[in-house]
Amino acid sequence: MALVVGRGFLIQPCSSSFICKNIYKPLSGVTNTFWPTRPGTTRCLTRTVVRAQLRPTWLPGLDPPPYLDGSLPGDFGFDPLGLGEDPESLKWYVQAELVHARFAMLGIAGILLTDLLRVTGISNIPVWYEAGAVKFKFANTQTLFIVQLILMGFVETKRYMDFVSPGSQAEGPFFGIEAAFEGLEPGYPGGPLLNPLGLAKDITKSRDWKLKEIKNGRLAMVAMLGIFVQASVTHVGPIDNLVEHLSNPWHKTIVQTLANSGS
Repeated sequence: MALVVGRGFLIQPCSSSFICKNIYKPLSGVTNTFWPTRPGTTRCLTRTVVRAQLRPTWLPGLDPPPYLDGSLPGDFGFDPLGLGEDPESLKWYVQAELVHARFAMLGIAGILLTDLLRVTGISNIPVWYEAGAVKFKFANTQTLFIVQLILMGFVETKRYMDFVSPGSQAEGPFFGIEAAFEGLEPGYPGGPLLNPLGLAKDITKSRDWKLKEIKNGRLAMVAMLGIFVQASVTHVGPIDNLVEHLSNPWHKTIVQTLANSGS
């Protein structure tokens, strides 16, 4: 638990024929220290206040910004650039982080699964950073790009409209499937398609699930960054790197890899 320590000085005037008494009652977590007085001098009461910071922060002992009050899931007071000072911008950054976290988790799962299938010889598929250059027989690259642009544009537009006006996208003429998503609140759709296990039916009481999701999402974003750097340095997939490391753990490490790449 982080501690914040402060000192306050209270001056009590005294005379040579009068002995000062402590009129301050001890407080919880407060230590009062006295120095002996001499005639004609002033007695000082030094009060040291030790206040426990109940809220965990990304850096122990650091006071979080006032606009990050801990009400958001995963809020540990980290905003060195002050991007969330504006309340409306903060709401958008929360949604943006959620989307990036979910894409990162899907990306990590896809990269590891396809790389495992490739390394074990189960499927003849390209390494993940070359998959985008593969040409499919059922459609050319331009057609696939346009279809993806339309579909992703539609979904992202719906998501933005729901952010601007929460609940506005729950009903509509899109094949009548809006009810199957059963939006809980902006950024948290549900229903049998996106929440088949019904883990967070009452979104107002699902703080623990939100916290777990954002923590896993942040870890996935860091992992994606690591995989990008790994592919740039070693020119192979993550499973290949893992197999190579396990074959000689003491000599096949990140230190040797970076040293060999620079030489």
